[in-house]
Amino acid sequence: MDKKRVTKILDLLEAEYPDAGCALHHQNPFELLVATVLSAQTTDKSVNQVTPELFQAYPDARALAETEPGEVEKYIRRIGMYKTKSKNIVALARKLCDEYGGRVPNDYDALVSLPGVGRKTANVVQSVAFGVQRIAVDTHVFRVSNRIGLVREKNVLDTEKALMRTIPENRWTDTHHCLIFHGRNCCTARKPHCEECCIAALCEQNL
Repeated sequence: MDKKRVTKILDLLEAEYPDAGCALHHQNPFELLVATVLSAQTTDKSVNQVTPELFQAYPDARALAETEPGEVEKYIRRIGMYKTKSKNIVALARKLCDEYGGRVPNDYDALVSLPGVGRKTANVVQSVAFGVQRIAVDTHVFRVSNRIGLVREKNVLDTEKALMRTIPENRWTDTHHCLIFHGRNCCTARKPHCEECCIAALCEQNL
């Protein structure tokens, strides 16, 4: 896709979703990290329903590190894979305390070394908590970016790399959020609302 068309698409999406941002409720990098780990294969809305009580019980890495996964389960039982996620967030809290003084590191390699943290989570934490330009590819970003023709890739990793080549670096984070909002509100998986789409004239599906 040529640069002018890319720029038009990004401008229109940003105009359509001026308030696009992280939908996970959090007060600090630790809460964001935990919430993002919990959001895997689960909606942000569901995570936001369980995290207030979870963070009240375990307000920081040290508090979470001192408990056991079985105790955490009762707080997040309503979300998918809660047993595995309970183990992961306790383990990551212990590693944060053992290796990083209880603080969330602003380093990609350090983040992905934490239990339950993959590329998407590390990118979200770096961009939202620390202001680093990143593109985190979730199901919405993957679907929308390939459907509209920003990229043409078959998997998440190649999509992330292709988007980084296609989109100016200073727009990575904003584009990530706008693509998520567009995927949730318009370019849905089963029945996209093309008649309401702000970028319909530029979408590969209509060219």
